[in-house]
Amino acid sequence: MERIIFSPMKYIQGPGAWNRLAEYAGALSPKGAYAVAGPHILKHYWPAIEKNFKDKNLPLYAHPFSRECCMAEIKRIVNEIHEKNCGVVIGIGGGKALDTAKAAAFYAKVPVLIAPSIASTDAPCSALSVIYTEEGAFESYLILRNNPEVVLVDTAIIAQSPVRMLAAGMGDALATYYEARACFASGKATTAGGRSSLSALAIARACRDSLFKNGLRAKLAPEAKTVSSALDDIVETNTYMSGIGFESGGLAAAHAIHNGLTVLPQTHGAMHGEKVAFGLLAQLALENAPQAEFDEVLSFCQQVGLPTNLAALGLKDASDDALRQVAAASCAAGETIHNMPFAVTPDAVFAALKVADQLGA
Repeated sequence: MERIIFSPMKYIQGPGAWNRLAEYAGALSPKGAYAVAGPHILKHYWPAIEKNFKDKNLPLYAHPFSRECCMAEIKRIVNEIHEKNCGVVIGIGGGKALDTAKAAAFYAKVPVLIAPSIASTDAPCSALSVIYTEEGAFESYLILRNNPEVVLVDTAIIAQSPVRMLAAGMGDALATYYEARACFASGKATTAGGRSSLSALAIARACRDSLFKNGLRAKLAPEAKTVSSALDDIVETNTYMSGIGFESGGLAAAHAIHNGLTVLPQTHGAMHGEKVAFGLLAQLALENAPQAEFDEVLSFCQQVGLPTNLAALGLKDASDDALRQVAAASCAAGETIHNMPFAVTPDAVFAALKVADQLGA
């Protein structure tokens, strides 16, 4: 099996980066741009974005995102892209809006420009969209032809976002190294379609190291609505390093357990990275990691405000039957939990959930 590394064609990060949205969209296509944007973006940032495009004489159309990356939403957007004869899709907002934009561009066969407004997931850089049902339960991974052509990250915008979203991004990024390590050991195929590489593992390790160094201090920047050096590093960590690290390094138990947790409606109020963080604690319990390593991860989660037990995910009174549903879904055929370097069963995951919950409570 070959070693394969994926990455976006261009990654641009800095204060005021969104002022170049029209410039980069126009370089991808002289035809109209179709933007998938959430209500918050349309309310607070759309006039400036629209003016940017008018100044460049580029048509711009907007689709208010419905808050769920599901096939019905994607199909509606693809039809509108063709009706408007747009040559590029722009995803502006959070992870699900960006995944929807990437999926719509994939089916419409046009390039995509990604402009995250938060650093809550590593979705911006990946050639992957996570598809959910209209009710919010995990459905499938959609593997795309390529990574986004351009990822444009405005750290001044990120600094205005809620602290919880930045912390959730750290939770998603935190799992990167431990999952990549498992995939490297097992030799299983990564999301990029090949074997994990030394480069991908090194990026994943650097992702973890940056979190432990900068995470707590970066959390202070959104509280002050300012861009600090630590925030700048964590935005790159959450967005680029985690994106490359997970895609080319591989996913394992933490993300599979996240997917399993989504079968319980009580968890839908928790963010993706929050569920992944607890999924990582469960993965460490599953592989019987050294207690010092478990405690290091647990301490970091507590410092930045990530959930460390089931109650924090809305599952305070979850029955064993409910947790067995989670465990079974985590071990479904094709799930990334089977990238672990040992065989995993629903019983083992159930036990890991219970142990992680007790240690994290």
